[in-house]
Amino acid sequence: MDRLPVPRRTKELTADIQLYLGSEFEHVAIHSIEVAQCAEELAARFGGETSVAKQAGLLHDISVTIPNPEKIRLCEELGIEIFEEERQVPMLSHQKLSRYMAKELFQIEEEAVLSAIECHTTLKKAPSQMDHIVFLADKIKWDQGGEPPYLSELLEALDCSLEKASLVYIDYLLTHDILVVHPWLREAKEELMQLNGHFD
Repeated sequence: MDRLPVPRRTKELTADIQLYLGSEFEHVAIHSIEVAQCAEELAARFGGETSVAKQAGLLHDISVTIPNPEKIRLCEELGIEIFEEERQVPMLSHQKLSRYMAKELFQIEEEAVLSAIECHTTLKKAPSQMDHIVFLADKIKWDQGGEPPYLSELLEALDCSLEKASLVYIDYLLTHDILVVHPWLREAKEELMQLNGHFD
């Protein structure tokens, strides 16, 4: 952990995130605040805990401060399980590192927050409601500029359920030049397909 900078402390997590990321990662701070706001709105809409959604949204990309070439080595040093797909595309490990950093650097103890951070890129098998909420908020407020090409279909699916909306995004991702298929993404897809008949 000596390699990870200690965050500056205020009484407000949003300010801590902004201070921690600094000017170098200001775009990530802006994205994280937008994701947190969207996650809060989804939590309110679907009966989830808005405070949990906000914390997970703010911290989901906190490991951006670790360069991609160092992510796998750091995961190994910390004892974080790594899949072969994450070795091929180290960026995929950032969700696990963000969970670790949220707990160790920002003293987040609530499992609902940590779980949502840990699977915000890929989702996972048997996701919680909050896992879906943060996963979708990250996709609604994507950081690629402009409007996501899948957004209208995803928002329409949200009128049915969080699960149907998550499946819309996963289906989009799997048909648009995905580099590798993460095991958690595959498991989430298979499970959501089994539920598909119950969506309508």
